[in-house]
Amino acid sequence: MSLRFGPFVLDTDTRQLLLDNEEIHLAPKAFELLVLLLANRPRALSKTELLERLWPSTFVEETNLAGLVAEIRRALRDSATRPVYLRTVFRFGYRFVGDVVESAVPMHAGLTTSGRPYLIFEGRRIALFEGPNTLGRASDATVQCEVSGVSRHHARIVISGDHATLEDLGSKNGTYAGRKRITSVSLADGDEIRLGKASLTFRIEPPLDATDTVVTDSVDRTR
Repeated sequence: MSLRFGPFVLDTDTRQLLLDNEEIHLAPKAFELLVLLLANRPRALSKTELLERLWPSTFVEETNLAGLVAEIRRALRDSATRPVYLRTVFRFGYRFVGDVVESAVPMHAGLTTSGRPYLIFEGRRIALFEGPNTLGRASDATVQCEVSGVSRHHARIVISGDHATLEDLGSKNGTYAGRKRITSVSLADGDEIRLGKASLTFRIEPPLDATDTVVTDSVDRTR
């Protein structure tokens, strides 16, 4: 199972947290805490419950839990005062507050039958995942575009099997595929997308070809 929130993907099977296909390393207990909060969202978990789940039959100070929370926030680039993902419930515990998309598709699987979709933006390659991928200035956007004229949640690209659809989300300055302003359009490899003054290119990585079988002439070694 993979869980996607903002530009992050957490895979419970491989125990990986990824940002733009790059692994972010968390201590084992910090990873377990993040999984617990995600699995129980939006319910707040008490500090007592979290301590019992993370350290069963062991007495541990609350400062250990606070240290794990701080590690997760650093990894997610989150803030304790203005949280996007992990919120402190005063004198009680913590809860996960970000929007999460669940998928049974492994995050390293070819997300389309023809290859893996991604965007090129400001020289960066940004992976797209099965389901909706939000584009905008907001910190919880899958693809963050801190560019003039881009709305907080400007548009989204929906990946469904081998099909990709670009949809405008009611943005002020509109979403363009090439030079045409759109509300919804299918995407093909190489299409240019414009949001305000931001320019992105939609690409599909071709699948790896099967390894060719090399046939060598037999040699008579009996002579």
